[in-house]
Amino acid sequence: MHVRYSPLAQQFADVDAVFDEMRALVKSGDFTLGKVVQEFEEMFAATLGVKHAIGVGSGTDALKIPLRALGIGPGDEVITAANTFYATVGAMAEVGAKIVFVDCDDTFCLDVDQLERAITPRTKAIIPVHLTGDVAEMPTIMEIAKKHDLRIIEDGCQSLMGEYNGKRVGTWGDATAFSMHPLKIINVWGDAGIVVTNDDEMNRKVRLLRNHGLRNRDEMETFGYNSRLDSLQAVVGKWILRQLGDIVAGRIAAAAHYDNGFKGIPGVRVPERRPYTKNVYLLYILFVEDRDALLKHCISRGIEAKIHYPIPLHLQDALRPVGYKAGDFPVTERHCRETISFPVDQHLGRAEQDHVIETVQEFYNGRRT
Repeated sequence: MHVRYSPLAQQFADVDAVFDEMRALVKSGDFTLGKVVQEFEEMFAATLGVKHAIGVGSGTDALKIPLRALGIGPGDEVITAANTFYATVGAMAEVGAKIVFVDCDDTFCLDVDQLERAITPRTKAIIPVHLTGDVAEMPTIMEIAKKHDLRIIEDGCQSLMGEYNGKRVGTWGDATAFSMHPLKIINVWGDAGIVVTNDDEMNRKVRLLRNHGLRNRDEMETFGYNSRLDSLQAVVGKWILRQLGDIVAGRIAAAAHYDNGFKGIPGVRVPERRPYTKNVYLLYILFVEDRDALLKHCISRGIEAKIHYPIPLHLQDALRPVGYKAGDFPVTERHCRETISFPVDQHLGRAEQDHVIETVQEFYNGRRT
């Protein structure tokens, strides 16, 4: 049996309604920051329960532009989790900020017990990353940020609709970045991102910065970027956003089926499931023994398993100038050796999931014999 990783072929199998709306857009000629972009932004803000949503060109830009809006630049330090995706630190580097890492814990989120030790007089902001679909320990992070007068930009790219004690990702910090890359919770037909905020001044600045710093067609207030959400992508975004509840529910149900199936298999450890967070499972990750051999075995059985991520970020060539070394973030490094990711989405069938579970069981049974 083949178990694919990406659900895009199924998700976009019937898109006549999308093309109908695109034809209407083409006839209107409203291609840049027009009505459809505004409609999508309003839908997105209403869905999350925030005041403002601002469409931008990518999830990376959705992190970079709020950093710039806060005035963060060269000489300023920004703290984030050591196990994040490249885009988090790429956005920090683009504004010239110094990258400061804190190790994660086995929830795959920043270890708040280590956070205050990373703060210096040059620290200006914290970027908590809600990795895999779970949610960072936001109450503690907010308390520490308030104590040290630091700003918070949430990286919510992997946790759209994630919650901590009923409070959603996107409603904690000064701003939150979401991605609509094809492998995210909601996705469009290319790159796109969105910034959400409850702060009116942050909203004003992000809208300026995404569009060359223009107040209007004839007045330029500041230097900005060309990072507008494309109108065609906003059409797709509106279509997929209407399905968000079913998408998230399907991922949660698929993860629960996996959890029950993997429970008790020797050599496999299911991550902690905290009862006070709503994990939306962009990724389904297990801790496993003999990971590389298991990965090879799964691929040989037709399962598109992956590793998130095989090389610790602080040991990547691009990060060498930052000055970190092997051993600085032991939990992150252990995760790079011990974790494996399996397909998890609303279109995954139970027979496919059972094939994954049985294949893992087969591997460890064979290893014991």
